[in-house]
Amino acid sequence: MVILGLEAGLQEAAIEENLKQFLLVLSLALTVAGLPQMLGRASQIPYTLALVMVGLVLALLDVRLVDLSPALILLIFLPPLLFEAAWNLQWAALKRYFLPIVLYATLGVLVAIAGITFGLNHFAGLSLSTALLIGASLSATDPVAVTALFRELGVSRRASTIMEGESLFNDGMAVVAFGFLVATATSLTMLQVQPIVLELVTVVGIGVAVGLIIGFGISFLTQRFDLPLVEQSLTLVAAYATYLIAEDLGGSGVIATVTAGLILGNFGSRIGMSPRTRVLVSEFWEFLAFFINSLVFLLVGDQIHFDSLIDNLGLIALTIVGMLVSRAIAIYGLGLLSNKLGNLELPIAEKTILWWGGLRGTVSIALALSIPINLPERDKVIAIVFGAVLFTLLVQGLTIQPLLKALNLLGDQPLRQQYIELMARQTALSRVLEYLPTIESRPGVDPEFCRYQTSLLKGEIDQISVTVERLLDEHPNLREYMNERLQEELFAVEVDTYAKLVRAGQLTRELSPLLEEMHHRTPEIQEQS
Repeated sequence: MVILGLEAGLQEAAIEENLKQFLLVLSLALTVAGLPQMLGRASQIPYTLALVMVGLVLALLDVRLVDLSPALILLIFLPPLLFEAAWNLQWAALKRYFLPIVLYATLGVLVAIAGITFGLNHFAGLSLSTALLIGASLSATDPVAVTALFRELGVSRRASTIMEGESLFNDGMAVVAFGFLVATATSLTMLQVQPIVLELVTVVGIGVAVGLIIGFGISFLTQRFDLPLVEQSLTLVAAYATYLIAEDLGGSGVIATVTAGLILGNFGSRIGMSPRTRVLVSEFWEFLAFFINSLVFLLVGDQIHFDSLIDNLGLIALTIVGMLVSRAIAIYGLGLLSNKLGNLELPIAEKTILWWGGLRGTVSIALALSIPINLPERDKVIAIVFGAVLFTLLVQGLTIQPLLKALNLLGDQPLRQQYIELMARQTALSRVLEYLPTIESRPGVDPEFCRYQTSLLKGEIDQISVTVERLLDEHPNLREYMNERLQEELFAVEVDTYAKLVRAGQLTRELSPLLEEMHHRTPEIQEQS
């Protein structure tokens, strides 16, 4: 009994210590994430990169917050980040740019592995197995900071969709490729094409199947009730369940989570959630992604060991060159192939942004850390991967905005935001105007007051209409954006009507054929320049 009590006390002390450590990391991360909003010029630096820099300062002072283990990244952090990105990725845009996304996420991964491996093996004399592991670790892109900056600056939907879609799918390819290479290195067997292709099809197939089953299952379940907290919780369960179940069945948890997120974000949230619930769930995932990114990027910087980086500086530089060259070959070469096969012209300026914006991040670090301890040169692989990731985050990440400006790719997001605010103001005032007649008959209400308010509201609504028309005349591209928003609004009203009829029991037909008909009626999303 004494021993049991002692063990319980030690466990409680460990839990308390871990909780204090977690709160310290969280407080520091949130403080740094909020600084860009308080400091004018610093706001141009994405908060994720600011967190990395603070982590580097802590590492330089030898202050280690938490050990960033592969299990922590792949099992705790990665599923919600993948799900949130897939939830917000519009299927219509993904379908339009599907060919370049697939080419970059499959052949692009192979080109990245081959390019990095060739450079390290041929010029630095690293063993083929070690060079392959480094190449596989660095083949997955993680442009969280870049895509956030794209949205903030209003960069074209095409570039944003391709970069985000590529990142979602190439994570799965990189993890699968890395698993093959580790298995080969540990078993000392040769890579054979046929077994690899068969295993790849199996892994991807299981992942897609699990994602489809869970995604559609939850989508149809949420049609039957409108409980925002329950539906929000179900999406969180879906993010982790698809990952864990697919991994247990021998599939790709990354691909399963992405599939479930795409279905729930584009289908389930439309047919099974009320507008209010959709907003609540989207805000929940926005918060969760911010929360996890704040922790991850701070810890990435904090894990750096400068002695290891200095010892392997030459290899890190060679790896960076191989990474950039192979990325250029993949982006420009496969982009040209995509233009010919898909009749989709991808401008050279956008290809340049896709090339330079291919940052590496948490997946690369998790893969490097997951290398078995008994493999030779494990520490060297980890140091090289950390050094290359650090270069992409700090050098490429901090120079992406000047490059966007130089290539004339900055969008008109401030203008669009002004239009959205004007339309929101006009809608709100119109509702007040509709409400005024309902209070005229109340005892003690002065009719003159109501007439004055009516005149005031009509005048302000007319003024907003004049301002909107002036904006549309001065900026013709804004009219295209206005039509897009109107189309989305009409689509949402129709889907909400179907969903209400299903919940009321007045419509028994499956909604998927109805939604398919609506998608065929909806014009393709126009490219935003």
